[in-house]
Amino acid sequence: MRVPLSWLAEYVPLPLSPAETAHRLTMAGLETTYVPGASAGWDNVVVGSVLEVSPHPNADRLRLVTVDTDGGGTGTGAQTVVCGAPNVAPGQRIAFARVGARLIDGKTGEPMELAAATIRGVESAGMVCSAKELGLGDDHDGILVLGDDAPVGSPLADVMPSGDVFEIEVTANRGDCLSILGVAHEIAAFSEDVVTEPSASYAEGTEDVASAITVVVEDASLCPRYTATVLRGVKVGPSPEWLASRLELAGQRPINNIVDVTNYVMLEYGQPLHAFDLTQFARATVVVRPAREGERFEALDGVEHTLKPPMLLIADPERALGLAGVIGGKNSETTAATTDVLVESATFDAINTRRTAAALHIRTEASLRFEKRLNPELAERAVRRATALILETAGGVAARGVSDTYPVAIEAPKILFTGTQMRRVLGAKFPQTQVISVLRSLGFKVDAIDEDKLLVVPPYWRTDVSIVEDVIEEVARTVGYDTVPAEPLAGRVPEYLHQPERELREEVRDLLVASGMHDTISYTLVGGADAALGAVPNGLEPLRVVNPLSREQEFLRTSLRGAVLRAAATGIRQSPAGVSLFEMGRVFLPREGELPEEREVAVGVFAGPRGRSLWDADERSLDFYDAKGVVEALIGRLGVVPTFERATDEMLHPGRTARVLANGTPIGVVGELHPSVVASYDLPVDGAAFFELDVGRLGEQVPQLRHHFEPFSRYPAAMRDLALVVDDDVPSERLQAIIEQHPLVVSSTLFDLFSGAGLTAGKKSVAYRLELQSTTGTLSAAELSEAVAAITEQLAKDTGATLRA
Repeated sequence: MRVPLSWLAEYVPLPLSPAETAHRLTMAGLETTYVPGASAGWDNVVVGSVLEVSPHPNADRLRLVTVDTDGGGTGTGAQTVVCGAPNVAPGQRIAFARVGARLIDGKTGEPMELAAATIRGVESAGMVCSAKELGLGDDHDGILVLGDDAPVGSPLADVMPSGDVFEIEVTANRGDCLSILGVAHEIAAFSEDVVTEPSASYAEGTEDVASAITVVVEDASLCPRYTATVLRGVKVGPSPEWLASRLELAGQRPINNIVDVTNYVMLEYGQPLHAFDLTQFARATVVVRPAREGERFEALDGVEHTLKPPMLLIADPERALGLAGVIGGKNSETTAATTDVLVESATFDAINTRRTAAALHIRTEASLRFEKRLNPELAERAVRRATALILETAGGVAARGVSDTYPVAIEAPKILFTGTQMRRVLGAKFPQTQVISVLRSLGFKVDAIDEDKLLVVPPYWRTDVSIVEDVIEEVARTVGYDTVPAEPLAGRVPEYLHQPERELREEVRDLLVASGMHDTISYTLVGGADAALGAVPNGLEPLRVVNPLSREQEFLRTSLRGAVLRAAATGIRQSPAGVSLFEMGRVFLPREGELPEEREVAVGVFAGPRGRSLWDADERSLDFYDAKGVVEALIGRLGVVPTFERATDEMLHPGRTARVLANGTPIGVVGELHPSVVASYDLPVDGAAFFELDVGRLGEQVPQLRHHFEPFSRYPAAMRDLALVVDDDVPSERLQAIIEQHPLVVSSTLFDLFSGAGLTAGKKSVAYRLELQSTTGTLSAAELSEAVAAITEQLAKDTGATLRA
């Protein structure tokens, strides 16, 4: 929002400097930037009067201009300068720049400082300025001619608008500050001044507005209030200079006096208006109705739109003439031939206006304001102000009264405010007299009930204030958040909230990071190829977004695999070292007739060389055992002993894939990626390892009491090696489980695996190193032999194992 200071100053005094005012507005919640206008360089520019114009003795296209700058009319302050403008003439009031003035070079457009010069033999110590040289536009063909009432000798900055503006970033809830008056109320609050609203009075004709037009509102929920006035005999033409210049400073392009007035009042009050050519309404009837399905409408910009309900139209009994709250129609715009005008000022539903503008891809100043939810009280004020200005700038006669369709009046909220509530929210309490003063300076009506309670009614322009917390915010931001004293927290400390799922998720994340892996985060929305990776039930499609931003964000993900593999491919190409990445997040598995099943999953990938630095060179690649080791460590730290069994997975290498189990429950998979998968994801490695864990199922197996203390044995441990011959299909894990069942076995480690020559077909040789220890005494040789014999006997019984000769 661009707010010209010269316009703002008409409604509220500006006692502070522009920079300080901008700072105070920013601290009050309106981010404001002060942008100096062209007048900042007019220190040596004054109003002059042209006394005489004579030819230059040495140049046909140049003339000598004598200018009076003292205002006495005696010529004692006259200066003669060289000028090449064709429109300079005696008697004109002009802008005269003295030596030292900072201007804009008319040829290059660059800033310059005016110096005395000799032009074709004639000394010239000054300049009669064009609009471009003053920074007021691009016109350099002639000089800028001022009004005849401009006082000679006065600084130009005192005669012309300064051009200084505030650029304000208006937040979504402060629609009132999309108006000059709204900003004026903010300044009045901290400067302790009063806002002077503009006059909206005008002379009315004899024709009654009710006989001039008929208004029908079909759906009051979409248009709570519709006001209109009628003017006859207006003359459409250019706007006066004061009106056009203010619109330009505010960023609006002047069009004609009728349209410019509606834009002017919109900027002034924040209430959009529209002017229709009254003769275009059949039977002088205005119908406010929802669009019909497929109805066509041509907007002012010439674009034709296809509409549907509940898009709201301004129409007559036969056709649509405007899109309510968004844009007018091509068939009802005011033109040079227009003499009778209907001025509309209405309140349209904020949500419907927003949806209409978004669906048709039309963003206008009007729709921007209606989306903020305007108070119906603004409608009549704005239409009366606009009518008065049209009569002033375009002439004509206004019909008597205002057509006002307002079936259900909306009352301002009455809010009970207490000092106790303010202390609870802010942690501080201001004196009641100060609170009353602040709220009244903002336009609120305040009645004191007792020493602690106030009844507060917000002003008509503040639709964002509806609850007591809003009132507290108004007090705090106006007084200044920096004045709120800092106090330690008081009251009872909140109790710890046990969230086992979240705590497990974060612990798993921390353990994976501690193992040397890097956490990645990807989008929840994926493309079709990634959406098909998850375990989607037969016949069901991944959940598709109704209005996706792109084809790569079309479905809710059913797997994290694709995102992690792509991240790994990028990481390997950017770093010579190997990568170990994981992501933990939710996947969404569709269910028939229900919301999707949300499952917490952790997926990791290991690829590239194992060494990470020049002095840690290890040419071996990260493989299955790296992934398996991380999974074992992770699950073990959670107090669960993992087991693994052969498995298959469509993305993993057959024979190098294992299912991960916790207490016999499948919780994931670990393995090496299939070469085709490595190629399809463009991984620049020969192979890569991978794991996927269902964190939810893992959490079901984690014991509440994970750790318990067992005293260390005071006696030494003994080592024994045990070599066995077993069938090929007997897994090592099963053998180790039997070995470690013996009470003296502390641990067992597989250190040899052999098959081939010297063994019967279908057999393999495995060797384990056993660590045996007692808590009651040092083991003797006989006790060790007895323990090994018992283990061997149990292995033979359960698996058919025999000692290797």
